[in-house]
Amino acid sequence: MARGSCRHPLLVLLPPLLLLLLAMVPGSTQLQSSQTWSLLKIQQLLNYPPVLRTWGNSTDFCYGGDYKTSSAFVECYGDSVTQLHIMGPGGGPLPKTFSVDAFFTTLTRLPDLRVLTLTGLGLWGPLPGKVSRLASLEIVNVSGNYLYGHLPEGLSRLGSLQTFIADDNMLSGELPGWLGKLPSLAVLSLRNNSLQGALPESVRDMGSLRSLTLACNNLSGAVPDLSALTNLQVVDLANNSLGPAFPRLGRKVASVVLSGNRFGNGLPAEEVASFYLLERLDVSRNRFVSPFPPALLALPSIEYLSVAGNRLTGLLAANMSCGENLRFVDVSSNLLTGTLPSCLTTRAAAGSGAGKNNNNDESSSKVTLLAASNCLSGTSAAGTQHPALFCQNQALAVGIVPVQARGGGKAKAKAGIVASSVAAALAIAALAGVAAFLAARKAAVRRAKARPPRRLVEHAASSMSMSISGAYPSQLFADARYISQTVKLQGALGIPAYRSFSLVELEAATNNFEVSRLMGQDAHGQMYRGTLSNGTAVTIRSLRVARRGSQAAAFNRHVEMISRLRHRHLVSALGHCFEYNLDDATVTQLYLVFEYVHNGNLRSRISQGTEGRKLPWVQRISAAIGVAKGIQFLHGGIMPGLFANNLKITNILLDQNLVAKIGSYNIPILSETAKSEGGGGSKYPSDRVPNGDKIDIYDFGVILLEVVTGRPITSIHEVEIMKEQLQSALTSESPGRRRVLVDQAVSRACLDESARTVMEICLRCLAKEPAQRPSVEDVLWNLQFAAQVQDDWRGDSRSTTSEESPLSPSQIPRDPIITRTDAYA
Repeated sequence: MARGSCRHPLLVLLPPLLLLLLAMVPGSTQLQSSQTWSLLKIQQLLNYPPVLRTWGNSTDFCYGGDYKTSSAFVECYGDSVTQLHIMGPGGGPLPKTFSVDAFFTTLTRLPDLRVLTLTGLGLWGPLPGKVSRLASLEIVNVSGNYLYGHLPEGLSRLGSLQTFIADDNMLSGELPGWLGKLPSLAVLSLRNNSLQGALPESVRDMGSLRSLTLACNNLSGAVPDLSALTNLQVVDLANNSLGPAFPRLGRKVASVVLSGNRFGNGLPAEEVASFYLLERLDVSRNRFVSPFPPALLALPSIEYLSVAGNRLTGLLAANMSCGENLRFVDVSSNLLTGTLPSCLTTRAAAGSGAGKNNNNDESSSKVTLLAASNCLSGTSAAGTQHPALFCQNQALAVGIVPVQARGGGKAKAKAGIVASSVAAALAIAALAGVAAFLAARKAAVRRAKARPPRRLVEHAASSMSMSISGAYPSQLFADARYISQTVKLQGALGIPAYRSFSLVELEAATNNFEVSRLMGQDAHGQMYRGTLSNGTAVTIRSLRVARRGSQAAAFNRHVEMISRLRHRHLVSALGHCFEYNLDDATVTQLYLVFEYVHNGNLRSRISQGTEGRKLPWVQRISAAIGVAKGIQFLHGGIMPGLFANNLKITNILLDQNLVAKIGSYNIPILSETAKSEGGGGSKYPSDRVPNGDKIDIYDFGVILLEVVTGRPITSIHEVEIMKEQLQSALTSESPGRRRVLVDQAVSRACLDESARTVMEICLRCLAKEPAQRPSVEDVLWNLQFAAQVQDDWRGDSRSTTSEESPLSPSQIPRDPIITRTDAYA
């Protein structure tokens, strides 16, 4: 056989096969020219962002790899785009000329699009319903933008949609009932928006759902029964107002985060113990009142467990068992007694020493253990603890009666006979004792009326001793169950956790409330400046309690609200102190402790500022954005919101970094105190004031008017005059007419488009009819746009502002407040 004929038959066929395979490869065809045009149009509509700088007319989007980056790339199949990924760095909204409707119209020209990622690009506006035209969509991620309004019903027609992520936007309204019509949806994530209302019952019809993330919204009410969702693995509903019943879930859940809600009653121990795949459970900062279920520690897959900040009781024991995968346990700020399980303390100690001995076994099994503010004993790992009587009183206050030990049947019978005999004898003695007690009590009351009442101060729980606590009535501790040691924003705000103060601490901080420390006085009480023992400067508000016979429990809901209101643009609360009457344990005085903001108010840097101290234009916008964010939090960041807050420029304080903080709010305790004293307290609760949100918008418009003009506004008559001038300047085509109105100290460095935008939103805020005034989200967008165009202007000095970024997406935390007072005026 000739040598050339010895080749394997497959080798002879290989070249034709290769040609056939190459012909079948999608890359062998060019992308449709219409889709290339659409991609370049998208680049234009996004205002040519830096992440798309490699895109051009000659770009081969499908099969030319040179243009691709980790932040922007396209995937194709055949001659059509199937995946589009554009990930911006975040920042401000796109220019005012941007149209979200036109943008999605262009996207619909990519009909085979299956995966769409558009994050951190500054998209703004309502999500258009025409997204339904992209019928092939399977995965959508539009996080980190400025999308607002309701979720469009068009999404319900995307039958192939498997993942929808829209975190960190400004979406509002209720979750729609048509969510149950998405048969393939496996991942739904809407974290950090402004959604409200209850979860729709249709959620339980989403049979494919694997991950449900709705954290950091304003959702409320009961969670629907999700036990039928057998595929559900991740549930994150943190920082809402959901409750009170623990949600029913399927047995295959791996992560359940319910922290910062209003779940109460008891933890369903048997149900949670059946979650054999559960790796993470966080129910901290809720209102659970029940014995701590030891089975939580022994779940086979559990790695992270946090029950902090509830009212869980029970006797822990050293011989309790723990899951071998545990890495983090937080049981702090409950009412637990006994001793921490040795399986936790041993591994916690091993973890702390693992870095020294470099023992891999110890390092791999270490546990981070937090157990402070209970009534535990026997180990230093528990941290600072309350006396045992504290937890006993608290358990009784919330209606938990310790379970008595149970013996066998014979023992019970014998105990019953003995108890009957003893009871008869005690009954006779009790009758005589009651008579003697009543006689002694009447005599004591007569003596009490003849002498002035004594004061009793609630000391911080950490400084109590057993002997002193034994003489205190249980009411003295009733407020402590509302104080959470885990405050969501305390790290970000750089302020200590909210806590209870003793009167001794406050007297030391103010040198016995000496007159030189007095900052102001009004109908409610006095305000003092003080310094805590650690050097922290504070403001202490003293409120007289007009209602006689008021117990601490009557103030708990106010204390709870104040402790949760902490925000970057609000003067945050640090704690409180009750002063009691020793004879009947009623509250006679309430002290509220706030952070001290010492850099003056906004007016001192605007209309009353001296040369060199006036804020430049960019910082004025930044301060206005800060105030708007504070208002947004007061209205929607808590449930119920606080409205009609009597906002004034003299109550807007500036910290050392010139960050604006609202220093006076309409908390209910002040209006209730005014009513009880026969004063002019509001007849409406703070969350039910008619048009309360629009009242705050009008007041903000007055503040904005002074920020723009640099002239102090002291009357409604001046506001009306300035409104006419604003209207005339805005209708004029001459920038000079507007520049005349702007404060001359900043007018030269102020871009006309920026000034016009601020003037327009200011005029809308001052509309006579409340319904015509904008929402706080609309105000925020316009101010952020004004800041962006000013920042982009080449002639601007590009002064750095005190904000982290005036254009950063607005975030509503689900954790801050000071009282309304003229002492800051």
